Amino acid sequence: MEELYYDRQGRPISQREWAEAYRQERHLGEDTIGPARVSTVWLGLDHRLGIGPPLIFETMVFGGPDDGEMERYSTPEQAALGHQRWVDRQKARTDHAGNE
Repeated sequence: MEELYYDRQGRPISQREWAEAYRQERHLGEDTIGPARVSTVWLGLDHRLGIGPPLIFETMVFGGPDDGEMERYSTPEQAALGHQRWVDRQKARTDHAGNE
């Protein structure tokens, strides 16, 4: 049987443990750059399609030219790097738009 729920370190947990942990702070990062908000959260639910490590973190962009863009990760370190990549992208797009 495949696991569905994971803690922040990627270890399988029960649905009850997940529900308790999910009530706590889930945000790893949240930044607003111009019209865009970049949010990275721990989901704790495996969003993987197919084979590979569980995808339990997500970065999503709200607003701006990348509105709705999303990326998922397996580890907190990947999530932190991904969050920063999306923040940098929004800054570059904002700077570029301001120079036109």
